[in-house]
This record gives sequence, C-alpha cells and structure tokens, in this order.
Amino acid sequence: MSKAVDELKKIIDDSDNIVFFGGAGVSTESGIPDFRSEKGIYSAVSEYGYNPETILSHSFFMRNKEIFFKYYKKNLLYPDAKPNNAHYGLAKLENMGKLKAVITQNIDDLHQKAGSKNVLELHGTLYRNYCMKCGKTFDLDYVTKDDGITLCDSCGGVVRPDVVLYEEGLDQGVLMSAVKYISNADVLIVGGTSLAVYPAAGLINYFKGRKLVLINKSVTPYDSKADLIVNENIGEVFAQICDL
Repeated sequence: MSKAVDELKKIIDDSDNIVFFGGAGVSTESGIPDFRSEKGIYSAVSEYGYNPETILSHSFFMRNKEIFFKYYKKNLLYPDAKPNNAHYGLAKLENMGKLKAVITQNIDDLHQKAGSKNVLELHGTLYRNYCMKCGKTFDLDYVTKDDGITLCDSCGGVVRPDVVLYEEGLDQGVLMSAVKYISNADVLIVGGTSLAVYPAAGLINYFKGRKLVLINKSVTPYDSKADLIVNENIGEVFAQICDL
C-alpha cells in the first residue's frame, strides 16, 4: 500500500460522513471507455461525418434521430459491463454507514449493480428510457433489440434515453441534492474525473468539510485545493482500502 493510499485509508477510518463524486474514469476498469482521453469515445472520428459531441446534442437529436440512435447504440451501450472494485468498494463503505452518497457523471448503472443505494445521477442513465409522446418507460433490453430509432409499443412515439444531452440542463432536483450532500460532507472523495465538465465540476466549490481527496491518473484544475492526491488506478485503490 502506497503512502497516499495509506493516508486515504486513515481519512476514511476517521469519518462517517463521506461523499464520493465520480466521473468516467471510475468505469474504465470495467471496459467502458471514457470520453476525453487518447482512447476515449471522443477521440474516434465519427463514421457519420459529425463529431461525437455534435451527435450527442439536443438539437442534433431532434433533427437527425436516425444517426443519433445508430451512433449511441453502437458507441455508448455496454450492457455486459460489470462493476469493478471502485464500485464495490463504494457500496461497501455505504453499507458500513460511512458513505452518505455517490454522485456520478456516469450513465452506466454500475454503481447500482455493485449495490450502492443512494446514487445521484447528474447526467441520467441509459438504463431508463421513455416515450417522448406518452411517457411510457422502457428498459435497456427494449432499446437494444435493433440499431435504429426506438419507437414506443403503445403509441409509436420516439423512445429516448433518460440522459442529459449537450444543450440540455441538468435535473435541478438531482443537482440541488448533490449540492446538499457535498456542502454537509466531512470528507469529499473525487475520483475518475478530469473536472473539466461544468456545471458538474463546479460542485466541488460547495465543499466546506475537513478533507478533499482527488483520485485521478492525470492532473486536474483542483489539485491545488486538495488535501490528498492519489495518482493511481481507482479500482486498485478501493481494493486495498476496502479489503476486496
């Protein structure tokens, strides 16, 4: 166990009011690529003639649904992905009464699959889908039956994933709940995120607690504010801390 991981273990042992805030790097060890690294989803040139951020925008979705659905079903869905030690470690800390909430930018449902109960999904989830016309909800299995536009089996309306696309605002209820948990936390652990996407990254500014911990392989804009920085694989870190 490295000195930084040992220090993090002591911080966790001494607190029962911890909040975790995570990004795409939490799920890369589960085989889900992140967005902005060299091998991330956004590094690949789209075969459809548009960059990924354009395709995943509200305006593009509204006018080019066929391309949107083909792209997102091919590039964003990983139904066979399994939780890794970061997910399991966080679920264990919650079960012990130490972790109060997981706040995630991810849309892959892996925290819930690992057993976490209080998960705030800032960007929604691909595992919830709803008809834009009648509101009927559908699971991921219904959506993955083909690679085209998903239509409602009741009214024929378009069924879209319950995720926040570019140009769309975050759910204010989820956002306010995240602010409350971070504001009241004794320890905030931030992991697997470059802290480059706002407004989510700005949530750290609400932290007034005792220890701010950053677990990330690369430098972030908040490194100078952290009490502890751990530049190691997040799954390996939690495996050591939680004896997984």
